[in-house]
Amino acid sequence: MTKTIIWLTFILAVFGLVMISSAGAYLAQKNFGTSYYYLNHQFLYGFLPGLVLFFAALKTDYRKLKKISLPLIVAAAGFLILVFVPGLGVSAGGAKRWVDFGFFSFQPAEILKLALVVYLASWLQGKKSASGSVVAFLAIIFFIGILVVAQPDIGTLGIVIGIALSMFFVSGGRFKHFVGIILLIGLVFASLIFFSPYRFERFFTFLNPEFDIRGIGYHLNQSQIAIGKGGFAGLGFGKGEQKFGLLPEPVGDSIFAVVGEELGLVGMLSTILLLLFFVLSCFRLAKKTSDKFASLYAVGLGSWVGLQSFVNIASLSGLIPLTGVPLPFISYGGTALAVLMAASGILVNMSKKA
Repeated sequence: MTKTIIWLTFILAVFGLVMISSAGAYLAQKNFGTSYYYLNHQFLYGFLPGLVLFFAALKTDYRKLKKISLPLIVAAAGFLILVFVPGLGVSAGGAKRWVDFGFFSFQPAEILKLALVVYLASWLQGKKSASGSVVAFLAIIFFIGILVVAQPDIGTLGIVIGIALSMFFVSGGRFKHFVGIILLIGLVFASLIFFSPYRFERFFTFLNPEFDIRGIGYHLNQSQIAIGKGGFAGLGFGKGEQKFGLLPEPVGDSIFAVVGEELGLVGMLSTILLLLFFVLSCFRLAKKTSDKFASLYAVGLGSWVGLQSFVNIASLSGLIPLTGVPLPFISYGGTALAVLMAASGILVNMSKKA
């Protein structure tokens, strides 16, 4: 299992670099004068730091994470607050999701996901039953949710809640509590959509993809065109056409559409299977280990990668409303890649020692 997790982590990360080199070539040349800008940036600020963090996590006893779980989640929440500090928070596309210290920048929400998995694993493993901690659990999710919604980042909110719920349920939460929390969260999301014209239009576009194809429906239609063009075997690596100024965010949230256009159904299914094998490896470790902390962590990481992959792929395919969630390991984003590689290193450490 240890070797499987290592191989999957590096295959996915390297595949991401390869796809970014193709998907971002046009935009990089246009915006920065070199077609390798996005590839170089992802390698230098994502893959290399991720490599260091992966091996550091591999060499450090994972049990030490229990002692720093509270400071870790507090620090992650503090980073989320920093996005609202003038001069530090960076706005893009109407959202504040980055912190820039001048010599480097990062996305706090990605750090939050790992911090939340570690904290909940540590907190819930000390409880005989999660059912007795429902109020405290809801308070934690509410506080974190407020910070994420304020950015605003509804996609990340959904992923964070999904991670938390999966860990809560596995740790012994009662089914009636689980259903009650789901209904409550459903009402919250419905309110967020209804009272936001932009989100409401996106939801309407999901129901009617032909609505305003030059406006709010443009992104969804272009991603579906890219996937449709690829057919079974794709147009060939580097030969995609939608990335030439037609498909929004080809290196980011839409990179799976580029995979579909250039590598076809074969490439898309291969990508999905790699991600699925990673998730199943997490759940397999969770089932085999007798260490509850390691088991809950593995469930949290598996839910994180699984949910985020599903939301990204399903939204680009028109199966759920479009939301700005990157594809794990593959989409452009140094913080996301480095944190996921660190999370994988912790998982490998657990598979060796738990």
